[in-house]
Amino acid sequence: MLHLASRSPRRRALLARLGVAFDVIDLEVDEQPSATEDPLVYVQRVAGDKAHAGWHAVHAADPEAVVLGSDTEVVVNGEVFGKPLDPADARRMLGRLAGRTHMVHSAVVLVAEGRSAAAVATTEVTFAPMSSRDIATYVASGEPMGKAGAYAIQGGAERFVERLCGSYSGVMGLPLFETAALLQGFGIALDAAAAGVPVVAPHAVPGAATAA
Repeated sequence: MLHLASRSPRRRALLARLGVAFDVIDLEVDEQPSATEDPLVYVQRVAGDKAHAGWHAVHAADPEAVVLGSDTEVVVNGEVFGKPLDPADARRMLGRLAGRTHMVHSAVVLVAEGRSAAAVATTEVTFAPMSSRDIATYVASGEPMGKAGAYAIQGGAERFVERLCGSYSGVMGLPLFETAALLQGFGIALDAAAAGVPVVAPHAVPGAATAA
């Protein structure tokens, strides 16, 4: 059985596009980067931590489990822009993104009994200049909260994206090309006819909090 180690609704919807059945594991991992941790190393570490923590949580009940962990981070000049702490922090982030190019790293890790595999997609995203009013209006919509870099490319932030080079789905939260290749490498068939198949209801790991 395939398990997604994330409660992110965006990742659920993206993974469902590949036509695979899966359930969702709610768990918590440490997503705090160290002061000297390279952003690309960081995003791969967090994705791997999610996948390994999920596998340890379910493998006793499902020895054939394959667990997918993923993490996506926005990076500006080597600085990781995580989820904004509050609207003021969201405005600060968007002000830094406006009129410049930033990187989005999206890592995927699969873990099963005795094996693991990983991939990462790096995308360049260029935002057009944004006025203070543009930023304030977008933040007031509430959409930036809970999003890495304080924006959702599939939502209201689309109109600010001047150029994108890389994986659109990766910026959303799960790079589908890389994910499909990893799944097929683990012998998991993709069914285009079943794309969007409903997933099994999420289940929480006992004693664990949730993390996207």
